[in-house]
Amino acid sequence: MAEYMQRLIGDAERALLHTYNRYQIVLEKGEGVYLYDIEGKKYLDFAAGIAVFALGYGNRAYNDALKEQIDKLIHTSNYYYNLPAIGAAKRLKEASGMDRVFFTNSGAEAVEGAIKAARKYAWLKDGRTDHEIIAMNHSFHGRTMGALSVTGNPGYREPFEPGIGNIRFADYNDFDSVAALTGGKTCAILLETVQGEGGIYPAGEDFLRRIRALCDERDILLILDEIQCGMGRTGTMFAWQRYGVKPDIMTAAKAVGCGVPVGAFLMTEKVGQHSLAAGDHGTTYGGNPLACRAVEKVLELFEEYHITEHVREVGAYLEKRLDGLAAEHACVKERRGVGLMQGLELDRPVGPVILSALEKGLILINAGTNVIRFVPPLIITKENVDEMIGILETCLES
Repeated sequence: MAEYMQRLIGDAERALLHTYNRYQIVLEKGEGVYLYDIEGKKYLDFAAGIAVFALGYGNRAYNDALKEQIDKLIHTSNYYYNLPAIGAAKRLKEASGMDRVFFTNSGAEAVEGAIKAARKYAWLKDGRTDHEIIAMNHSFHGRTMGALSVTGNPGYREPFEPGIGNIRFADYNDFDSVAALTGGKTCAILLETVQGEGGIYPAGEDFLRRIRALCDERDILLILDEIQCGMGRTGTMFAWQRYGVKPDIMTAAKAVGCGVPVGAFLMTEKVGQHSLAAGDHGTTYGGNPLACRAVEKVLELFEEYHITEHVREVGAYLEKRLDGLAAEHACVKERRGVGLMQGLELDRPVGPVILSALEKGLILINAGTNVIRFVPPLIITKENVDEMIGILETCLES
């Protein structure tokens, strides 16, 4: 490692709280689907900042919109209306088919808001505070206390217990396990439409439809976490739209702002009218003009570039190439995923493969110990897929 990069990494390790085991490179700039470190080395990016940078790096229209907004107005607080928030909310409603929007600063905060909305909805019905939320094993919803409490991985939760309480965990894609936990205290069922950190597992259509029917029958709210799988990544604007199973509350973040920290939770009009009211929830930065201008421009560019159609085409090609890789290499157990959210499960830890790829100029990330996760910018081409497969193949062979 060059002396300058090594010195910078040393500075970082002395200043930053050590909550990440970072890869030993310092990134400086990006262009299209490539990143460059401070020594000028080029990397094909198949992680997109963990499914965030959907439009790639250096998109001129996006950058110019943010620069223009910085010169106009960055922040005012939610005591006042602002034009970008109005425009972003309208566009997000149109893209999702939901009715009400609350802008947050992150995905975890969106989950927090969804939990509060569900509990307030139930409290308004009966005045009780012992309502339960059913979440899924192997799920991931964030690191704040509420989001952590509904994350179905004990290793993440245990050092910080007790959580918010009254959370029960069922098995993903096992309707009977969900039904067995459902009772008079259940106020919401929460799941990722495609599990991300848990290993790239899409929800089964029958599973989702039966949960939707159960929620309708008992006036339970269905909350779908679309933070990673939403915003075009699976080939529809939001993954649940593939099934036609609409949630009562939905969370979104990551690619909603394409790099600007912003998230949202959305709900139907029914939930909006019978849950959070003035004074129940708030945020200083959420919905500020700069963040909302990013959301507004991202949604405009998604439409202009026909992103969902492109993802369906290139996603099918990525699936084909990954399936071919799986057929040729005995160490690959399975390929799972939808669109440009794919996972390759190996029969061994994937850390060495990811490190080898990084050395060869390819950025990949994992989803659990044995799964390589592919969540590239949504603008990648078939040629980019071929380039990635070529590098990955050499890593698997070695």
